[in-house]
Amino acid sequence: MKPNILFLCTGNSCRSQMAEGWGKALKGNHYNFFSAGVKKHGLNPKAVQVMREVGIDISHHQSKSLDELPPVKMDIIFTVCSDAHENCPYYPGKKVIHVGFDDPPTLTQGMKNENEILSVYRRVRDEIKKMILNIESYIKEGT
Repeated sequence: MKPNILFLCTGNSCRSQMAEGWGKALKGNHYNFFSAGVKKHGLNPKAVQVMREVGIDISHHQSKSLDELPPVKMDIIFTVCSDAHENCPYYPGKKVIHVGFDDPPTLTQGMKNENEILSVYRRVRDEIKKMILNIESYIKEGT
C-alpha cells in the first residue's frame, strides 16, 4: 500500500498545488499525493499556467481546506510555507516535515511585467520539482 502524503500551505492555491502536481507526475507510482490549505484561496491561474508549461495539468485541481480532504489517513505531512507550518494541526504519530518555499503571489504583488511575474512562479515551480525528486531524502531525514 502506498503511503499518503499531504502538502499543506496557507491557501492551497499555488505552492501546495504545484507540489501535488509534481508529486503525482514524478512519484505517483510510490505515493498518493494530496494538498490542502489552512484556508482556501482558490486555484491560482499563474500556477496552472507554469505547470502546464512543463506538461503537468493542474487545472482540474480544487482549492480545499483540511476539512475537505478525502477520509484517508495521511502518513506524512509536508508544510510548504511557514504559515502552514506554524498553524499545522497536531497529527499524533505522523511525520510533519517543513520545506518552505517563497510565495509567488506575495512576491509579485505590484509587478507589472508579465515575464518577470512568471519567472518568479517558474523559479518556485522548479524548486518544488527538486524537492519532489528528492522526497525520499526529506522523508528519511524527517526534518
